[in-house]
This record gives sequence, structure tokens and C-alpha cells, in this order.
Amino acid sequence: MSDAPMTYGRYLALDQILAAQHPLSDTHDELLFIIIHQTKELWLKQVIEELKLARSLVRGDAAVEAYKSLARVSRIQAVMTLSWEVLTTMTPADYTSFRHVLGPSSGFQSDQFRAVETLLGVRGGGVPGELTRQFAAEPSLWDEANAALARAGFDLPPEVLERDWAQPYRPHPAVEAAWLEVYRDPHRYWELYQLAEKLVDIDDALATWRHKHVLTVSRVIGGKPGTGGTPGVPYLESTLAKRAFPELWSLRTAL
Repeated sequence: MSDAPMTYGRYLALDQILAAQHPLSDTHDELLFIIIHQTKELWLKQVIEELKLARSLVRGDAAVEAYKSLARVSRIQAVMTLSWEVLTTMTPADYTSFRHVLGPSSGFQSDQFRAVETLLGVRGGGVPGELTRQFAAEPSLWDEANAALARAGFDLPPEVLERDWAQPYRPHPAVEAAWLEVYRDPHRYWELYQLAEKLVDIDDALATWRHKHVLTVSRVIGGKPGTGGTPGVPYLESTLAKRAFPELWSLRTAL
């Protein structure tokens, strides 16, 4: 380790970070495209760390301590959604001028984004990488929240508590009934109630991010196929109804 005083640039490894943008065309807007997506991946890295911590705390019946990480995730999501506003300053003509250099690369291949979905409880979709496969073999945050519900005395069946974690989660009436009881008596189950609302904040923010993504892509490429052979807007629209914590939404009808 160097004996030289620590500097802002060295602490943040700015030489490496600022040298990590390598446009493949001479088009001005390609740099923005790269920076937007690199920034997204940095935020996703932080989100993953927060979700891992929150999941561990919920598993240890420390729901209150998990609130901070969950609140941080929803705020990061808000920042990521706002980044689409910056990208919309790039017109269709701007994007078309360098799109060819992307080749088969696509955000569809983002292992970190799939890992976030998987940590939350959404299995499948995209191109699973090492992180996604790792988290798919473990209980999700939603699985751990339901396990905490069972430990609090709610009756949940084995197919919810001992399922194959790698398989997509299927909403269960017993899970909805248990969370509904929490929502009907929030003062009695305050920690679980607040945990549920923090989870809904994240699901809400994720749905907002997806919606803005659809609008941005539609604005920039219209109905053309996406890079990497993806269907583009039609595929993105098909994801809008995804919910990581489905019973927290459906129970509201019964309140």
C-alpha cells in the first residue's frame, strides 16, 4: 500500500472508472448511452448488497433492521427511473447512428438485473448468469418474508415454506390470508406490516421503472426489434404486470 496521502481520485479509482468508456463510433451520443448503462450496473450492484442484507435480517427476525436497506433500494430505483429521462434526450436519429456497433449485446443480458429480480422472488426471463443462478438456488426475499410470517404464528402450508426455490413462485391463498390478517390489525403486527409496505414500495418502484423503460424504448426505436434479437417493446410490455410480492397487491381488494 502506498504511503502517499489518500486522494479523492485514488479512493474512488477514478482513473479506472473514467477510462472505462470505449465508444465504438464517432457519434456524440454513444458516450451517453454507455454511461447511462454503466451507472445502472453500479446501482444494481448496490441494490444487490442491500437486498442480501435485508434478506439475511428478515431471516433472523430482525425486520426493523431491514427497513433501512429496503428503503434505500426503493430510493435507488427512483434514481434509476429518472435516468431514462436523460436517455430520452437522445433522438431516434441519434441512436440509429451508432446502434449497429452494439451487435448482439443487449440489456436483456444483464446478470445483475436478473439477479435483483431473482433475489426479490421473480424467477425466469433473460439470460441467467452466475449471480442469477446462485440466487435462484436460494430462498428469495419474499420466501424469507413468508417464513417470518410463519414463525410469527401464521399457518402457512409446506408447499410455501419448503418449495423448490429455483421454480417460479406461485401465489397461494394461505399467504394472502395471512398477510391480510396483518393488514387488518397493523398495530398488533406492526413490524410485519411495515415490512410488507417496504416490499410494496420496491415492487411499485420496479413497475414504474419497467413502465418508463417501455416508453423510452418506444420513443427511441418504436416497434423495431431490440438488440440481441429481443422483440423490443412487445417483450418489455409483457413484463409490466410482473409483481415480486403478488399477495401484497391482491389482498387489498379484500380489505
